[in-house]
Amino acid sequence: MNVVVVGIIIFAIAVIMTMTGRGGGNFYVLVLVAAGQTMHQAATSAQFILILTAFAGMLIFQQNKTVDWKLALVIEPLTAIMAFVGGFFSSYASNVSLKLLLAGLLVLAGFLMLTKVSERPIHAEKKFGYWHRNFQGQSYVVNLWYTLPITALAGLAAGAVGISGGSFKVPLMVLLCGVPMRIAVGTSSAMVATTAFMGFIGHATQGHFDPTGAIPFAVIAVLGGLAGGKLALKTKPRKLKLVFAYTTLAAALFMVFNAFLSK
Repeated sequence: MNVVVVGIIIFAIAVIMTMTGRGGGNFYVLVLVAAGQTMHQAATSAQFILILTAFAGMLIFQQNKTVDWKLALVIEPLTAIMAFVGGFFSSYASNVSLKLLLAGLLVLAGFLMLTKVSERPIHAEKKFGYWHRNFQGQSYVVNLWYTLPITALAGLAAGAVGISGGSFKVPLMVLLCGVPMRIAVGTSSAMVATTAFMGFIGHATQGHFDPTGAIPFAVIAVLGGLAGGKLALKTKPRKLKLVFAYTTLAAALFMVFNAFLSK
């Protein structure tokens, strides 16, 4: 695939994914694999791109106070640790198995994005494991019994295949915790950067990082992340859910096809 075409696609992905609090690592991996990188190299390059793009988007969201840092600090540490574990041990898995794992995650993410979401606060008793949170005039309850194990598993899988887990974190926060969509998007951007960083370190220690194949695309993605963050403040992310769901499912089919083609 032509380098210019790859750059344009990566810019577009950065804009759209940042708008919805998703890293877009699944799409970056697909594009980089199509551009000729191995699955391990693509996963590592994608996470490097995610770190910088998510950070750029986070700056925009933070300026508009849509990042719930306390929520991020509770959910993210375990997810980040598991992302490192997934990235570190990914070398023990074959390219085909990683592609199939990624395809399975994409299918799950696609159906989660199709799930009808209510932004009503979820009411629960004040008991251990249920965190009643108030942020920017919004009230919601974080069910830690579900949230922590699910995000840990998401981090493990995300680190292994080079995605950020944002496709799972936003629906999780909204569906299980009643977090308003805009706050979920802003908070996810902060968590995406951390998860991607830990996954990247895990991969990099195994020698999977190729700077010449990652840095130029990362610069392009940062510009897209800044643009996407600004557009997110003017757009209702819910309106893009169906588009992302179907494109995610299409990406899953492409990855399955690519996996069997490379056998």
